[in-house]
Amino acid sequence: MTAARKDLFSKALAAPGRLHMAAHSHHLWPDVTLAAQVEAWEDAVVLADHKWDKALGEVYPAAQGLVARELNLPSPETVVFGPNTHTLLATLLSAFDRKPVRVLATDGEFHSFRRQAQRWVEAGQIELTAIDSQAPDFAERFLEAARAGGHDLIFASHVFFKTGTVFDRAWELADLAHPEGPWVVIDGYHGFRAVPTDLSAVADRIFYLAGGYKYAMAGEGAAFLHAPAGFAPRPVLTGWYAEFGDLEGPPGGVGYARDASRFLGATFDPSGLYRFVAAGRMLEAEGLTSAKVAQHVKTLQHDLLGRIAAGEAGALKAAIVLNPPGERSQARFLALRHPDANAWKHALAENGVVVDVRDDVLRIGLSLYHDADDIAAFTAACARYIASA
Repeated sequence: MTAARKDLFSKALAAPGRLHMAAHSHHLWPDVTLAAQVEAWEDAVVLADHKWDKALGEVYPAAQGLVARELNLPSPETVVFGPNTHTLLATLLSAFDRKPVRVLATDGEFHSFRRQAQRWVEAGQIELTAIDSQAPDFAERFLEAARAGGHDLIFASHVFFKTGTVFDRAWELADLAHPEGPWVVIDGYHGFRAVPTDLSAVADRIFYLAGGYKYAMAGEGAAFLHAPAGFAPRPVLTGWYAEFGDLEGPPGGVGYARDASRFLGATFDPSGLYRFVAAGRMLEAEGLTSAKVAQHVKTLQHDLLGRIAAGEAGALKAAIVLNPPGERSQARFLALRHPDANAWKHALAENGVVVDVRDDVLRIGLSLYHDADDIAAFTAACARYIASA
């Protein structure tokens, strides 16, 4: 792509008094998702009980297909959707027969894993080893710990949510994965449709967790898990949707589907999948591949950092850039560390500029609806509103 596609987000961008620079957080919804939301409502009204024939027979498979094409998976049937990644993670962990589960992870995982893992530790359900995700030699240290063995579950982010750094060697963990353990789970939420990702070489050995809230542009209710065949066949946390299809299990016992639907729960709100499909089909129809959008964002990131370095963004010049764009894979947001990051965020918010903060890190997320004028407006706002914050 050579220019921003603001035309695809006309309704969201028409919101008055707002400069949205947080596409990494709540990504703005494209216009097509409004029609999708209405379609979900109309189907519920017109089809009533039979809405599930369409939701599960048409919309759900279409959503699976979008994920499979984006990640180059061998089959859409390895993809299961859930209301959020936390639910899918809890279901996955319940599939372990042994307790406590020995978990290797990092100290930089998102709260859906961090908080639950801490509680699991308190309850004696897991033993957790966490590697420093910001260490200069993080990749080597994590891989060394993983290869040392003694773990049932290995969990790590592809793109770390706080710093925006990319763990581009995560796929090497697939060599360690086996159905009997360890299982490897990659949190791809900040990678899916942000960093071009091809799982074809490792899809038979790793789990991949992501969803629609961020770069898939679909909002809530469309989290998903890619689950390799033969791994975690019988989650203890299970709903009645998981007993549809081709089942396997002990005679007289609880049967589970053989494909990824073994992780399904029960009745859910399908509207998120309608939006997920609408946004994904829009991107495909417009030829807006993740690689093209990533290049567009990278150009804007260079522009922004150049303006910051030149002093055009006021106090931002004093921040440390944790993930400057380079030749390797790049997150869709810039992470700037400074003790005043929280004050900066609030000063900007009071004046209609949306960014966010994680501890002392200010995050600025860009997407296909941003252009050079937005970068200029943002730096001008920073110079005006946070110079004395």
